[in-house]
Order: sequence, then structure tokens, then C-alpha cells
Amino acid sequence: MTIGTASHWITAPVLVPAVIAALMLFVGDRRLGAQRALGLASCIALAVIAANLLARGASGDVQPYFAGDWPAPFGIVLVLDRLAAFMLALTAAVALFALVAAVGGRDPVDAHGRHFHPLFQFQLMGLNGAFLTGDLFNLFVFFEVLLIASYCLLAHGQSAPRLKAAVHFTVINLAASGVFLLAVAMLYAVTGTLNMADLALRVRELPAADVPVARAGALLLLVVFAVKAAAFPLYLWLPGAYAAAAAPIAALFAVMTKVGVYSIMRVHGTIFGPGAGDAALVTGSWLEVGALATAVLAVVGALGAQSIGRMTAYLTIASVGTLLIALGRFSAEALGAALYYAAHSTFVIAALFLLAAEIGFRRGVAGDRLVPGPAIARPLVLGGAYLVAAASVVGLPPFSGFVGKLMILTATRDLPATVVLWTVVLASGLLAMIGLTRAGAIVFWTPDGPAPDAPVRRDRGPWPALAMLACGIALAVFAAPVKRYADAAGRQIADTQRYAADLLGDGKARSVRPFPGGIRPEGGKP
Repeated sequence: MTIGTASHWITAPVLVPAVIAALMLFVGDRRLGAQRALGLASCIALAVIAANLLARGASGDVQPYFAGDWPAPFGIVLVLDRLAAFMLALTAAVALFALVAAVGGRDPVDAHGRHFHPLFQFQLMGLNGAFLTGDLFNLFVFFEVLLIASYCLLAHGQSAPRLKAAVHFTVINLAASGVFLLAVAMLYAVTGTLNMADLALRVRELPAADVPVARAGALLLLVVFAVKAAAFPLYLWLPGAYAAAAAPIAALFAVMTKVGVYSIMRVHGTIFGPGAGDAALVTGSWLEVGALATAVLAVVGALGAQSIGRMTAYLTIASVGTLLIALGRFSAEALGAALYYAAHSTFVIAALFLLAAEIGFRRGVAGDRLVPGPAIARPLVLGGAYLVAAASVVGLPPFSGFVGKLMILTATRDLPATVVLWTVVLASGLLAMIGLTRAGAIVFWTPDGPAPDAPVRRDRGPWPALAMLACGIALAVFAAPVKRYADAAGRQIADTQRYAADLLGDGKARSVRPFPGGIRPEGGKP
């Protein structure tokens, strides 16, 4: 395939933050104003680029970019389709508002430590690269880029709770990275390729002797992605980490958990989907059971949380559980429903993290803890924003949470465990509503606690959180076109034959592979 000039835009979401981050390191931390200007310019540029790529992805074509003009599956390939374009746009929007929150007010987050802005850009580079890559090993590489940046961003500010949370976060994710490499090695041993489109074709052609190895590799990848997404039983690291992080960082991290869900959709939906032969639907009931447990235990954790920030962290996990329920058997309808709900949950969870920090600033020493405290000055806007966020999280009409959950219930109506799935989705929403109502009542309706011991710090303003909520409201207002796009993306993911054909062409590149794959008995040569 010949690379046209327009196709170079596919690399921009990776190259722009990488170049800006390097430039920031040359500028230095002492020129914080210049770094802020560069960071905001980068995020605005990424938002414009993502909007352009979203429009291009709407055409329905799978658009590959072959680095160095090496044909797939030999070279590095970036792939733009509806799913990748949607996630890029979601990341760009959340990143822009999170950065505005980080640099605003008299006590900005970015002034509390070194290298905040380069790390923020490297985080975006890793996120965007993970969404665009068409190669399993490069997915690992971009995972490591975003995780290394996230380790440092989590500890930014150097408080003891953040350092402790960062250590836990780092150790668990490094262990998952080791498992990732093991799974990649197993798949390469039996297929001879790591290109996702090529894997989708080769896995279905595997001889019976190699299928168990491929299935084992797929299950190991599911474990890795479950760690990244914070799914049961691998979610215990998230509440402490997200609650300890600075609010703008936690808001950006709301996208990071979706990388794990995205990877399950991309890898298990494309490579190990219904058409993968003997390795089809290798996740089996494991995904459904894990999803149900994640949703139930997360809302229980939210009910017992002692601060709004920690409650929001548990609600992040609950949203992951709901998303995994939506995946079901990787049908096109379920994948589309999961994509819509991913956008809704990311915006509203990010907004809640920012609102928790805003409430903490206005309550003085009481912070965002769920204890009686001083009355909040000018509570109308803040209380209204909290009400909208809470209603959207639990799925009350007419907000986007209601639309998303309705899509999920519709997509899972024909599964064997429909009654159980529907019960968990609806019951978890009810329990989340109880927890959010309790928190709101304590914070806004019981201002009878002691006066603060210290002056309340000037808040950063609720505007970034309100912008996040506005995006969620826009999802509800424009639910029909967004749903059409999400459903089309689900059909595109499910059509693995078309995906492979667009990347591999007529298959000639596959016929000259130097290593055809397959485990050979007695050390024989392939």
C-alpha cells in the first residue's frame, strides 16, 4: 500500500506529545509558564487532530500506516479505525480539561514537583500509541510508556500516601508486564507473528496441537488486561492509588483503566473472537464471572468509602465491571454498547474526581471526607454539578448513563445468564445511588461540624469538572449519532476478515514469512 500525505496524520497523536515532552525537558522546570503554554498547545492540537481522525474513521475504512513503508506483518503498523479514533477523541477531551484543572488556581498541581508537564505528555503518548498500534508487542511498548509516566505522576507532590500508593501500583503493574511478555512469547511461538490482523488469520488456522498454547497465551493476556482495567480479583491496587493521586491526575487516570478494557475488545474481539476456530471465545465464562464480581464488590466498596475521592475510585472499578458485562460474547451490538458506556463513564468519573477535590478545598480541614464539616460557600453550582454527576453514574434518565446501561441491557438480552447480568447491572446502580446520596447528604445537608482549623485554600474553580459533565450531557443529547458510530465500530471490530484484508492486502506478504510459526516436535526446524 502506498502511503499518502494525508495518512501521516495517523502518527500525529503519538509524535506531537513525544516532541512536546522532549522540548519541555530542554525548557526546564524553572520556566513553568512556558511549559504550561506548550502543554496546553499540545492538548489543543491533539483535540483538533483527534476530531479530524474521528471524522476520517467514520468512513468505515481501516486505515493503516506502515512505518518505513514496510508491509504488514513485518513492519510496525499503526491502524486507524472507528474504535481507535473514538478512543483518541475521548483521551484528547479528558486530557485537555485535566490539564486546565492542573494549572489553575493559586495552588496549581503542576507546581508541587518536577517534570509534571513532560510526564503528562508522555502519558498521552502512551495512551494514544496503545489505541493506534496494530501490533501486540508494540501494545506492550506503549503500555510501558504510559505506565512509567503514570508511576511518576501518581507520586507527584511527594506525599507519603502518594508514594505508598505509587509503590503498590508500580509493583503490581510490573508483574503484569512480565506476564504480558510471557503471553506474547507463547503466541509468537505458535503463530510466528505478532501483528494483530495476521494473528486473527493464523490463530484460526492453527493445528490442534498448538491450540492449547494459543489459548493459554490468550488467557494470560486476559489477566494482564484485567490488571490494567482493575477487574476482579486484580483491582485492589486502584482505590488507594486513585484516591491518593492529585485530582487532575486521577481524572486522566479514568482513561487509563479504559486501556485495559480497550485491549480486551481489540485483542480478544479481533484475534480470539467468534471466528477464531478452536481458540474462539477463549475467555469463556471467566470474563462474565469476573465482570459480575467486579461490579458487585466495587459498589460495596463505594458504600463503605470514607471520602468522596475513594468512593469515586470504587465507582471507577464498578464502571469497568459494567463494561466487561457488556462485552459478553463479543457480539457487534455488545461491543458498540461497551464503547458508548466507556465514553460516558470516563467523562463522569473524571468529573467526580475533580468535584471531590473542589469539595475538599471548600471544606477546609474536613476535606472530602464523609464527616460533618463547615458549610460550603456558594454551594449551588457545586451541589448541582454533584447531583448531575451522581444521577449520570447510577444511570438515571435522561443522562448518558441511562442510555449506556440501556444499550448494555439490550445487547445482553440473549445470553444464557441474562437474568443474572441484568440483576447485577440494575442492583449495582441502585447501590451506587445509595452511596452517592449518602455522601451528598453529609457534605451538603449537614453543615453542623466544627469550624475549620485553618483558612480554606482558594479553590481552582469547578469549570473543568463542569466541562467534563457537559461532555457527558452531550453524549445524551446526541445519543442517536453517537450510538450509530459506536454500533458501527462494534461491527467493524467483529468483522475480523475485513480488518485483516485491509492491513494485509491480498496476502502475498504472508506467503514469504521467514518463520511460519508453530511448535515443532523434537526440536525440529520449522
